[in-house]
Amino acid sequence: MTAPIEVTGSDAEAQPEAVLAGIDRKAIQGRSLWQIAWLRLKRDKVALIGGGIVVFLILVAIFGPFLVQDPNVFHQNLNDPTFNRPKYGFWHSGISGDHWLGVEPSNGRDMLARIVHGARVSLLVAFCATLLSVVIGVVLGVVAGYFGGWVDTIISRAMDVFLAFPLLLFAIALVGVLADASVFGLSGNGLRIWVLMFVIGFFNWPYIGRIIRGQTLSLREREFVDAARSMGAGSFYILFRELLPNLVAPILVYSTLLIPTNILFEAALSFLGVGVIPPKPSWGGMLSQAVSTYSVAPMFMVIPGLAIFITVLAFNLFGDGLRDALDPRAK
Repeated sequence: MTAPIEVTGSDAEAQPEAVLAGIDRKAIQGRSLWQIAWLRLKRDKVALIGGGIVVFLILVAIFGPFLVQDPNVFHQNLNDPTFNRPKYGFWHSGISGDHWLGVEPSNGRDMLARIVHGARVSLLVAFCATLLSVVIGVVLGVVAGYFGGWVDTIISRAMDVFLAFPLLLFAIALVGVLADASVFGLSGNGLRIWVLMFVIGFFNWPYIGRIIRGQTLSLREREFVDAARSMGAGSFYILFRELLPNLVAPILVYSTLLIPTNILFEAALSFLGVGVIPPKPSWGGMLSQAVSTYSVAPMFMVIPGLAIFITVLAFNLFGDGLRDALDPRAK
């Protein structure tokens, strides 16, 4: 057995508090779930690139139309009337210092201006339709998941009906009926845009509604719901103060994934001729016009196609990254 070591002097007098007081340390700070999610998202470079493109597209849609020329001004002197295509540029696109993305065949309208103005139409319809879908889907999904029983049965069967509804045919028929009508003082393109937002948003709510219903079925069995109920909280308090804040993450994720779907649907309707009325530009309408001139001026189809492709891809990449950041167990 060794003898105990005797401590003398200043070491013997030093107390733990005194030792800790002499250490230059930082107070430990907690992190919220949103801060942790942001740290995860920052590590996903692909998602950040997608998010940067999304922000850029939104800024282009808001401020771009004020910075470019009139999209309906003709420059017919730039086109070759013999072949019905621009006289110069790569693939007869008409790209030059004055027209960065070239000009349209036959009439010479500036492609950059039409792409920028088309971005405003596509993103406006997609965002407003998504907002309508999210509001309806979240409210009905939470109510169905929490109350269950006959309420859940009615809402779930309504979801099945909407999912089986021929949305494309209905949109074509509705726009055809309202082609020359005036509703609430709206007519022409104003009415078309509101009809597109309503049709796309109202009939797409079951997609997010089913997801929110499933999440609510899981959350309603958690301890914090039982605690709120035991303290006398009512159903609406539990729905909107206890359950809804815990559903913010899936709502954000699936909203970002629903936006590109709505962009494609609006482009499809415009391609079929039931979107905005020409000469107002839209990406789908530009693709429809490019079908007849693709053989002589292929860039007229490539440019709006790339605009749709890049926009949808950026939203999907950002949505996937956001999902992984908010729910890493879903990887």
